[in-house]
Amino acid sequence: MSYYFSAHNITKRYANHTALSNVSIDVPKQCIFGLLGPNGAGKTSLIRIINQITGPDEGELFFDNEKLAPNHVERIGYLPEERGLYKKMKVGEQALYLAQLKGLSRNDALKKLKYWFEKFEIQTWWNKKVEELSKGMQQKVQFIVTIIHEPSLLIFDEPFSGFDPINVNLLKEEILKLRENGATILFSTHNMGSVEELCDNIALINNSHKILEGSVKEIKKTYKTNTFALEYNNFRGSLKTILPSGFELLDQQDEDDITKASIRIPEGTSQNELLSVLIPHITFHSFTEVIPTMNDIFIETVNAAVNNSVTTQNNRS
Repeated sequence: MSYYFSAHNITKRYANHTALSNVSIDVPKQCIFGLLGPNGAGKTSLIRIINQITGPDEGELFFDNEKLAPNHVERIGYLPEERGLYKKMKVGEQALYLAQLKGLSRNDALKKLKYWFEKFEIQTWWNKKVEELSKGMQQKVQFIVTIIHEPSLLIFDEPFSGFDPINVNLLKEEILKLRENGATILFSTHNMGSVEELCDNIALINNSHKILEGSVKEIKKTYKTNTFALEYNNFRGSLKTILPSGFELLDQQDEDDITKASIRIPEGTSQNELLSVLIPHITFHSFTEVIPTMNDIFIETVNAAVNNSVTTQNNRS
């Protein structure tokens, strides 16, 4: 597979702190790629390196099959977590200035800004000062100036900060459209629900190391535990009495006329085998496989990495 952006064995140190240690990621073309990790994991350091704000101490980066170079900045749009609008400037004046800074002529910038301001229904903000706007309103303006020059690689760092649910959905729709129109998107967030909705692939960084990478679909499949949730009635007592050896009843609770249960089946066993055991005894209301959420996977993987690190340190001492 060819990748639109790649980072190979990136290491970054600050004084006595290692922010990134031998980190590699591969971002497919026209993909929404989630860059995930706890606070202080190293995500921002990697984003700053991609934007050439700082450089790596070791490793290489590649953009569209070329080694990352200063001229590639023109094809990158970056929405930082810490917003950078000038609070005393008028919104329209500032948006026009930033669009021209990114290479657009004044006429082209005005046309594109008119389109986006109308699309986001913010035409009346043009002559307001940035400091007069709410955090969410400022975020809309910053989103527009990030994408106005139609960059092929977009980097969004916590793009939904300050937004209400309606505007979050608006922005999600626009991000998906950007991908459909050819953009490759690097997306950093702590909101695992947004990762589930938007991301095709992810990389998880913890304590300066990459600890997980792959497609969201394949990662969720890998972390499945062969567990099924069911709701039923017309059976009294514990399901343990009818389950074969190796089938594990994890939970069973009576709620009014319905009983809810979760059962783990042995590796290599199909769900049909579980159904064939249960159908003669109970009346089903629902039967679903329990698929781990990205939030579950995030917590499990980070905790496992922390525990492994502690074990390794204890063994060394």
